[in-house]
Amino acid sequence: MQRMKCIISYDGTLFSGYQVQVDKRTIQSELEAVLEKMHKKAVKVVASGRTDAGVHALGQVIHFDTHLDIPADRWVQAMNAMLPKDIAVLSAEPVSENFHARYDAEGKTYKYEIQLSKIRNPLMRHHAFHYPYPIDVGRIKKAIGYALGTHDFSSFCAANTDVKDKVRTIHSIDCVQAGDLLTLTYTGNGFLYNMVRILTGTLIEIGSGKREPEEMAGIIAARDRSAAGKTAPPQGLYLKEVYYLNK
Repeated sequence: MQRMKCIISYDGTLFSGYQVQVDKRTIQSELEAVLEKMHKKAVKVVASGRTDAGVHALGQVIHFDTHLDIPADRWVQAMNAMLPKDIAVLSAEPVSENFHARYDAEGKTYKYEIQLSKIRNPLMRHHAFHYPYPIDVGRIKKAIGYALGTHDFSSFCAANTDVKDKVRTIHSIDCVQAGDLLTLTYTGNGFLYNMVRILTGTLIEIGSGKREPEEMAGIIAARDRSAAGKTAPPQGLYLKEVYYLNK
């Protein structure tokens, strides 16, 4: 058996998230259906992490085990020929049998896109959060400083999670505005359930003047979900890249 590592991209608009769910269309179920056709038996796919309904990926990482003797470049061609148009395999490579897409991940980068125009762009309705109100990017950048580093991010984690350890390290948060598109890019060693979306919702409230930048420190210290802002909607979120060391 050979373990294969693939980088995939998908438009999450018409999916009920990554993970297999009964009677629902998911990224994992589409991937496993294709691999089952190729192998004539069930093949389990493991991802670096789950994404919610409506969330996109530019660089999701998966692995699976195969007995098929197919060159790496042919895996890309073969899978893409059978996958639906809203999923694509970008690359495939053989890896050690000890490689694990989830447990070996050392960090991730997510980006969140916000459309700031007064009139919504219907072509972006599934790919950015439309926020037609004034935003002060300087306020957002000031608040970002409080979130960098290692903290208990309980305030930025959805309540319906069973994760006990909520300490994470955020290495960087970049805030860039190009025209009416505001992009927040987060890089860290890991992210809690809905963490990026809650951080984004809170930063939007700070940028719009509903909260002060200095409040970010107190929100983190509270370790209470109710202290943070609203959860930003899923369509603006993209899993951009997953990082591995010597894998």
